[in-house]
Amino acid sequence: MPRAGLTADRLVAAAVDLADEAGYENVTLSALARRFGVRDASLYAHVRGLRDLRTRMALLAGGEMTDRIAAAVAGRTGREALAAFANAYREYALAHPGRYAATRIPLDQALVSDSPVMRRTAEVTYGLLRAYGLDEPGLTDAVRLLRSTFHGYCALESAGAFGDPRDVRASWDVTVEALHVALVNWPRPSAS
Repeated sequence: MPRAGLTADRLVAAAVDLADEAGYENVTLSALARRFGVRDASLYAHVRGLRDLRTRMALLAGGEMTDRIAAAVAGRTGREALAAFANAYREYALAHPGRYAATRIPLDQALVSDSPVMRRTAEVTYGLLRAYGLDEPGLTDAVRLLRSTFHGYCALESAGAFGDPRDVRASWDVTVEALHVALVNWPRPSAS
């Protein structure tokens, strides 16, 4: 019988908090059970295992991040929308390192296509890029460029890997401007 008050939602919320506090890799069913003062086996009434828990963490954190990005870009287009998107992404990644790590795990493609969180993420991101006049396959390529640039920058910044005395925020702003220029000048397929 499930312990009173223990739900999947409470477990996932506690797991993302634990990820931010102790690191994503330190979120285990045992650590979560200790947090609630229950045996590991008690958690299986709410989650199917660690993989299920981490998938739920990814969806929760992804939803939070997308909500912040969507609010930031609302009513903006072009350079202004890109900067708002990038800044909301960076702020979330740096403020919530464990949650952010959860958003990077590979998810089952069937789950991705059925998930309202993932659909909203795609809508917000593709909406930003369509304003630059992109369509497929350029949309997919541009999404990959933005994600790899934003992730790489945030990973290096959070690790303290930018040792030069130049202000990290100034370099970030230049990076976002360079992305804007790349999007405006995106290579188009030749009409042959």
